[in-house]
Amino acid sequence: MTQEYSVPRESYSQLFLRFLKFGFLAWGGPVAQIAMIRQELVEEEKWISPERFNRVLGVYQILPGPEANELCVYFGMMSRGRLGGLLAGLGFMLPGFFLMFALSWFYVEYGINSVLFAGIFYGFQAAVPALIVRAVHRIGTHALRDKWLWAIGIASALATFLNVNFILVLVAGGIAYALAKQTTFANPMLLVLPISGVAVSFSAPTTLELLGYGFRTGLLTFGGAYTAIPFLQRDAVIVGAWMTNQQFLDGLALSSILPAPLIIFSTFVGYLGGGPLGALALTAGVFIPAFSFTLIGHDLFERLVENKQVHSLLDGVTAAVVGLIAVTAVRLFQTALPDFPAIGIFILALFALYRWKAKTAIAGVMLGAGLLGLIVRML
Repeated sequence: MTQEYSVPRESYSQLFLRFLKFGFLAWGGPVAQIAMIRQELVEEEKWISPERFNRVLGVYQILPGPEANELCVYFGMMSRGRLGGLLAGLGFMLPGFFLMFALSWFYVEYGINSVLFAGIFYGFQAAVPALIVRAVHRIGTHALRDKWLWAIGIASALATFLNVNFILVLVAGGIAYALAKQTTFANPMLLVLPISGVAVSFSAPTTLELLGYGFRTGLLTFGGAYTAIPFLQRDAVIVGAWMTNQQFLDGLALSSILPAPLIIFSTFVGYLGGGPLGALALTAGVFIPAFSFTLIGHDLFERLVENKQVHSLLDGVTAAVVGLIAVTAVRLFQTALPDFPAIGIFILALFALYRWKAKTAIAGVMLGAGLLGLIVRML
């Protein structure tokens, strides 16, 4: 018997509330979020077939942006057109945005000077590098599939240590792998080219500049939300200097305990750079590509990603991003792990992340690290 699949034409309010519910339940990172969407819309309500879902997910795994949010936009558009897609995407991201916005306001207005908050954030900061190490391993396992991609990842890390502009690093990585797939180099380390350059300096960020930083970050998040970390850290800490590494770690920690895509930490970065308007601008910039790819041209991108040359180019960019994240993690270690207790919390958090498979694992690990940090500071 042939299974029938049909997308319901829900009212705009029903559609928004459905995906708002997904947003409030979005614990555990993209894998858990995607599984939740698939369970309800594909397996239970049968909007589309599992095979079509896999093809759609394949498109968003190749394109930049948070895949779970892009899937919500896709399903919303299937039900009620572009307005439906917009409402579905907003429904999914708004719970995390408002929670992050409120925490950012509290952080700026009241700080973490009390013993209670200082201890909790001490543990949070020690656990964040564990999240990044786990992400580098997970992303790298999928991204660094052959010797050429390994070479690009290593070259990217070396270039980043030399303060080469990250745009040059990503472009070089993509082009190098596209060329490597068409030629027969004898030695993959030939891809480690002597590219030189320096970071461009920016003045204190305006609302428009924060929107631009967010938009650029949203276009470059290949391989998951963790790939946004080096771009925003460079803009906010290294170049713009409107945040310290410690504050940046605090933002990552807060986003890790929320039911939201990790990339929602951009709200915190924007808030510290430009207050409420800055938070709104940077968050909007980050999410604009995730909405636009579906609302403007999903079918076009679905055809485009079938092109093998495009695959090679994007694979090279993703490998370069792995190198960027690895270097960023090393730089954050210096701030996050100032003493032996912090190193101990980091090791325990990393062990728990590899062993604990529940969808609430990340939030649980972060809260546990915060509790340990509080105990350490009170002893």
